[in-house]
Amino acid sequence: MLNNIGPVGLILIAAVVLVLFGRGKVSSLMGEVGKGITAFRRGVKDGSEEIENQRAAEAAEQARDVTPQPAERDRA
Repeated sequence: MLNNIGPVGLILIAAVVLVLFGRGKVSSLMGEVGKGITAFRRGVKDGSEEIENQRAAEAAEQARDVTPQPAERDRA
């Protein structure tokens, strides 16, 4: 059903929405949508940075202790 909507149909839908809600309401709604998208992208970026930092910290922790531990019998 939605596959048959062309450019003329989209323009008609946009005109109906504009008439029903008014220009101010539609522009404020689009502003909120934009803020939501920005916040989502920022969250994804922060999450991937956090994962990358955690992996780097784990790699550094494993790389720190590379010397073999002496056995108990060698200490005595």
